[in-house]
Amino acid sequence: MKNAKQLPTLLLVLTGLVSVFMVAPIALSVLAGLVNNYSTGLASGLTLRWISEVLDTYGGTVAASLLLALLSVLGCLLMGVPCAYALARSRSRWARLFEELLTLPVAVPGLATALALILAYGQLREFRQSFAFILVGHLVFTLPFMVRTVGAAFRRHELLALEEAARSLGASFAQRFMGVLVPAVLPAIVAGSLMVFTLSVGEFNLTWMLHTPLTRTLPVGLADSYASMRIEIGSAYTLVFLLVILPVLWGLQWLGHLIEKNHGT
Repeated sequence: MKNAKQLPTLLLVLTGLVSVFMVAPIALSVLAGLVNNYSTGLASGLTLRWISEVLDTYGGTVAASLLLALLSVLGCLLMGVPCAYALARSRSRWARLFEELLTLPVAVPGLATALALILAYGQLREFRQSFAFILVGHLVFTLPFMVRTVGAAFRRHELLALEEAARSLGASFAQRFMGVLVPAVLPAIVAGSLMVFTLSVGEFNLTWMLHTPLTRTLPVGLADSYASMRIEIGSAYTLVFLLVILPVLWGLQWLGHLIEKNHGT
């Protein structure tokens, strides 16, 4: 009995230590962006000077990253949901092979995927120098996550029976898909969208290879600030990144919980 009471306390302490281990480096980095001099620390006083310099130099990357992430979600919804349904309903072994090939961009390093895209489309100068080129790379990288997440929901046995019942009542494919199946897997679609948004907004390796000086994103700008600026500016950039991204992620998670509560699991 005594050991049973000690176990929750031990788990709580262990969780607290892991949390501190993970959060402390971020907290120190954020603090470095709010002091006048990192070497002196808090003794040098607090300032918003570095945040102001980040916004002046890299402010455009904030809107660019959020727009790319939202477009990645939209693209994955338009392509990934129908693809997930087709793969879930297909009994062909070619469909299984295609599903495995679809996950290759996840297993292959982002630099290799970016190089392949440059070799395939690099000669299209206008396309190569636009954010659309980076968007294609993000879609290639994030699409498998949407397909896998939603595909697992489409394979549930109760959905097969529900779709068959709608078919027997004379519902067309569009009516079955949009009126029955999509609402039933909506929590999975929201979960996939949240995953796609998170991966897209923080993606660096592939984006670094595909970007130009005029098409930088938040992660690329962050790397640039740490490489070429003072450490205070790089740390202030980290704070800006967190202030922009965390509210969006919390909002999407709240939306996901709300939809799951109203539509079930």
